[in-house]
This record gives sequence, structure tokens and C-alpha cells, in this order.
Amino acid sequence: MSHPYTPQDPQQPGQPPHQQSQPTDPQQDPYAQPTYTQPQSSHDSYPQNSYGQDPYSQSPYSQPGSQSQAPYSSSSSDAPQQYSYGQQTAPTNVLAIVALVSAFFIPVAGIVCGHLALGQIKRTGENGRGLALAGLIIGYVLTALIVLMIVLAVVLPLFILGTVGTVNGIQVD
Repeated sequence: MSHPYTPQDPQQPGQPPHQQSQPTDPQQDPYAQPTYTQPQSSHDSYPQNSYGQDPYSQSPYSQPGSQSQAPYSSSSSDAPQQYSYGQQTAPTNVLAIVALVSAFFIPVAGIVCGHLALGQIKRTGENGRGLALAGLIIGYVLTALIVLMIVLAVVLPLFILGTVGTVNGIQVD
């Protein structure tokens, strides 16, 4: 009976022989990093394709006569462009950022900066078109709300005073 913590015979029946990496030369450095080798495997252990074709040569989903292509390769012309770390992109237009920020505080400035930014973006190809459009839309909506509030602030009191000033169709002086 063997102890459960003692190493067993490395070559047991049914297992391939393992190559041990014990230093054979007593002059070798005992603290050196040991080198390991992969056990030899044979390709014959895999089952053969019964149809006589290499299973890795063609995609099972491709049409007969079509060109075979790796499923994740980027050699296709319609594949999206891959960006790598550090690749330069067009800068964002500064006026577009100013248009979006100022549209909340001074809506007219957001409108002006938004129009100027769209012109610059069209001319230079910079990024930020969405920011400029957002600045324009917010600027126009807030300007319309401010104008509506001013109109209501002027007209509503006049309307109230005009109806209070008359009693039963008789105007009170």
C-alpha cells in the first residue's frame, strides 16, 4: 500500500510517457529555471472525416464555388475600419462646444455659435456637428420660450386690467 502523498510511477498503463526535466548534469546550476518539453501527440488520434475532405479547409456555411475566407479576417473591403490605439482622429470644433454650453445660459449666443460652428465643420471636416446642432436646437427652443414668457408678461396683465376695469359693461373711471 502506497502513501497518498508519495509520487506514483510516472508511466502508468494507458498514459503516454512523460519526459521528466530533472537535471542530469551535476555541474548544472540547481537554481536555474528548468526547461519543459511538450509531450508528443499524434494527429492520428483525431477521427478522420468520413467524406474525404479536410474539415478545416472550407467553411460549412459557404456556398459551393464561393471563395473561402476566414470568419474573422479583415481583408474584406466592406468590413468596418479597425482603429488602433493612438490613431489620430479629427478634433472637435470648439465653437460647437461653446454653442452647446452657452445655449443653456445665453440662448442667442448658442444660436450664433452653432451656426458659425456648422460652417467651420463643413469647411474643415472637424467633429462636433451633433454638438453644434444640439446648441442650435436648445438655443432656438429656449429663445422661443423666453419670447413667449415676455409676451405673456405684457399681454396678460393688460388683459386682466382690461376686464377688471369694466363692470357689467359699464366702464369705471
